[in-house]
Amino acid sequence: MAEKTFKLMATAAAGIEALVGQELKDLGYSVEVENGRVRFEGTVRDIIKTNLWLRTADRIKIVVAEFDAFTFDQLFENTKAIKWDELLPYDAEFPVQGRSRNSKIHSVPSAQAIVKKAIVNSLSETYHTRANLPETGNLFPLEVMINKDHVILTLDTTGSSLFKRGYRVEKGGAPLKENMAAALVMLSHWYPDMPFVDPVTGSGTIPIEAALIARNIAPGFNRDFVIEKWDWIDPKISEDLRAEADAMADYDIELDITGYDIDGDMIEIAKANALEAGLGDDITFKQLAAKDWEPTKKNGVIVANPPYGERLGDEETVHQLYKEMGQVYRPMKTWSKYILTSDLEFEQFYGERATKKRKLYNGALRTDLFQFWGKKERTPKA
Repeated sequence: MAEKTFKLMATAAAGIEALVGQELKDLGYSVEVENGRVRFEGTVRDIIKTNLWLRTADRIKIVVAEFDAFTFDQLFENTKAIKWDELLPYDAEFPVQGRSRNSKIHSVPSAQAIVKKAIVNSLSETYHTRANLPETGNLFPLEVMINKDHVILTLDTTGSSLFKRGYRVEKGGAPLKENMAAALVMLSHWYPDMPFVDPVTGSGTIPIEAALIARNIAPGFNRDFVIEKWDWIDPKISEDLRAEADAMADYDIELDITGYDIDGDMIEIAKANALEAGLGDDITFKQLAAKDWEPTKKNGVIVANPPYGERLGDEETVHQLYKEMGQVYRPMKTWSKYILTSDLEFEQFYGERATKKRKLYNGALRTDLFQFWGKKERTPKA
């Protein structure tokens, strides 16, 4: 099975599918970018590799089958016809999640129950048993997605979402997911030889993701994936890929990454998280209000996810923060600033129109990435 090629999809938050597609291209895959997902193909080795390396994706799923179904009978028969024994051992635990939109089969619980029943029937025939399947073995999370009567059956290889890197010891009141933080860093076009500042760092996620990118550390290195426990997976594949990833990390490059926050407790949490990520010496965390920062460097990048009304209340305080940010950042002409907020009036309080805006979804919340591009100052040649 290791050399079998599977149809795969990397799922992603709305607005960052193109980034996931680019990451996959950089890893050498041909891709098709769709809403909420990127399709590609690969072997077991590729599945584990992409789980290990993708920074902005949510999950890697095997596309087990696709077909159109307008009735419960069609859903049952098409599902039962799949050779489930090639994926699921006799004792597999296989919960079925479901989603349905704009389809004749609109009851999600019914769709889940029918898919489950069809798989049970298929496996019972293959394994010649009339007894209930034990489901005491390893986890194989399945999903039935129906959109406009088109059914996609998938098997999740990831387990806990890829944003769960494993370094977050503690978090603040409204944490940014790690894969969204990585997306913000990637969208900022920051290079590791430039100063990087997150002035409202909270639990430190954005600077930590920047350091992981700069050091070329695989984001999934400190966690495992559900596929690694499957009976038909050779553990050596994972061992080899992890050893390869370890060897690719660059610990020599010098970094200038800083995270500030007005809350001293959050700074301690950020330090603990960076330490857990193995980056304790790579990032400077300091208690400082946004208005009190006096920048002395040039040609840097600011990436910030300040609090916004819907998220943490007190609109007046938030708008005051935006004004203070503008007063400090606007004169910084050689710096580029990337600020994520759901407050569409941000520019009005900041005091400058963004060079560009990009719509992103932080969970279900629509946000905008306000981009203010700096003009890099060239160092004169001696």
